Amino acid sequence: MSSKWRRFEVLLPLQFNDGSDVPAELLAEAVLEIVDYFGAASYETQKVEGQWRHGGVLIRDNLVKLVVDAPDVIGNRRWMKQYKERWRSQLEQVELWMVSYSVDVE
Repeated sequence: MSSKWRRFEVLLPLQFNDGSDVPAELLAEAVLEIVDYFGAASYETQKVEGQWRHGGVLIRDNLVKLVVDAPDVIGNRRWMKQYKERWRSQLEQVELWMVSYSVDVE
């Protein structure tokens, strides 16, 4: 029997906007917050390079990807939006990229 699930993918920066490294402990805290709430998460350590423009300036980011699959209910979507904003601020970012999409779990 299948059920409705949602996958959330969050790109976490390896550097603050000033170029200094984000401490590994801070990234671990971001991952563990997801694990504590949902019970599991995947963390891809392969570096993802992002490029985007902000105010006409090209910004390059080094990122890692955090993935969590959760039941597709409004409470989980709301919690993840709050998570995104909390960590955008904590990691001193202009933006923190998060996507979500429906997945079927068999």
